[in-house]
Amino acid sequence: MAVQEQVYGFFIPSVTLIGIGARKEIPAKIKSLGGSKPLVVTDKGITGAGITKQITDLLDEAGMKYVVYDDTIPNPTDENVHEGVKVYRDNSCDSLITLGGGSSHDCGKGIGLVIANGGTIHDYEGVDMSKKPMPPYVAVNTTAGTASEMTRFCIITDTKRKVKMAIVDWRVTPGIALDDPLLMVGMPPALTAATGMDALTHAVEAYVSTIATPMTDSAAEKAIELVAKHLRPAVANGSDIDAREGMCFAQYLAGMAFNNASLGHVHAMAHQLGGFYDLPHGECNAILLPHVSKFNLIAKLDRFVKIAELMGENVEGLSTRDAAELALTAIKKLSKDVGIPSGLVELGKRYGKDVQEKDIEVMTGNAQKDACGFTNPRLPTDMDVAAIYKAAM
Repeated sequence: MAVQEQVYGFFIPSVTLIGIGARKEIPAKIKSLGGSKPLVVTDKGITGAGITKQITDLLDEAGMKYVVYDDTIPNPTDENVHEGVKVYRDNSCDSLITLGGGSSHDCGKGIGLVIANGGTIHDYEGVDMSKKPMPPYVAVNTTAGTASEMTRFCIITDTKRKVKMAIVDWRVTPGIALDDPLLMVGMPPALTAATGMDALTHAVEAYVSTIATPMTDSAAEKAIELVAKHLRPAVANGSDIDAREGMCFAQYLAGMAFNNASLGHVHAMAHQLGGFYDLPHGECNAILLPHVSKFNLIAKLDRFVKIAELMGENVEGLSTRDAAELALTAIKKLSKDVGIPSGLVELGKRYGKDVQEKDIEVMTGNAQKDACGFTNPRLPTDMDVAAIYKAAM
């Protein structure tokens, strides 16, 4: 009897620190990896909120030299990366600290790839395109959503093509990840909501992925349960430290799930909205999630029943199909409760962007090429993807 071989990987940082006070370990951890002069990659918002100073004060106390690059923008670009590379080289840095949410981590990962391997960031689009290890790297998280502080994913906008390049490479996995809920207390409600729904999307897409495993399932299930429990109170009261810590664990577990089971067409489609209109990733995911899930429903009915249960819906006495549809109901209720816009047009207006149906054809073509869609449980046609975009308008 012939047996088909199938090998599953599991990628995760060597060390993760989660909890109040974890940030204090940063200098020691950089030293433990062999770094002595890190480039701190962050953004103006983090610096303006005083968070960058909290970290540089720790480096100062430890007598460690450093350079700050805080020009990362939301949906970081190839220009961002190459500017950061120049700052790293010009100042003879030897390690990286990324501080922030997904944008800072992605930009820092891109900088590390180019520093270690040469060329431009475009050379690493795809899967495992690098050949040399990253510089010593500690990722410090300030949002509870992207899980980029622990993943092998790096998403960078190509400014010429207006598309987000999906870089999936085990070498960009940070050596050490830190999640300190005290760094998240000042996050405004809208950002808390967007990043929290991003975490939910990661967990749901990983859970219904074609390459899900028992290990990723266990992480995804707990992540869904924790988001359903903690996101509303975290949005309602940013100083609720129990909710903040709960979301730290939720988003990290969701990262463990999708970092190994990959994602689906929510992300494949959201990437195009980010690249085309520069719209925020978490909110794009939140708006698309119920629509893509509705399309995927028939492929994974039992899994959507479980999602409904994990989110607190009562499925007793219902048919499998009716119970599965309660997952969509639960997602929509959570999204509405935390203030996510009802559709893409409304989202665009919130950020001064004109989202139009005439752009759907181009975005559909790009979404169908996005690596995140390869593990979607149901294979959509171009017409299907276009219909989902229209439904989400």
